[in-house]
Amino acid sequence: MADKIYNFGVEATMAVIGGKWKPIILCNLRHSALRPSELRRKIPRISQKMLTQQLRELEEADIVDRKSYNQVPPKVEYALSEYGETLGELLDGLCAWGEMHVNTLKVKGEHVVLLNEA
Repeated sequence: MADKIYNFGVEATMAVIGGKWKPIILCNLRHSALRPSELRRKIPRISQKMLTQQLRELEEADIVDRKSYNQVPPKVEYALSEYGETLGELLDGLCAWGEMHVNTLKVKGEHVVLLNEA
């Protein structure tokens, strides 16, 4: 097996949590476990196929845990793993920077909507 070579630590981080959907999924899992249907409601533009693929990749990287309940109908929940919880500060920083950026765009006169603004 070939060695993984990274020039900077951020490359290793992005190899695991990079892309359009993974950070959004992780931010939604920061405070509680969610079922896939709950994640779909919170991320309406993601397809079911993409959500499933991204969750599997995050599970393979030990960032999220998948818990299956032995019941009818079947119930599955995803939550940040203990290892995934170490991303908390990073995720908080990304969210805070995004909110600041939205405000900067508004000051520049751009029409931007942040749906989860309090």
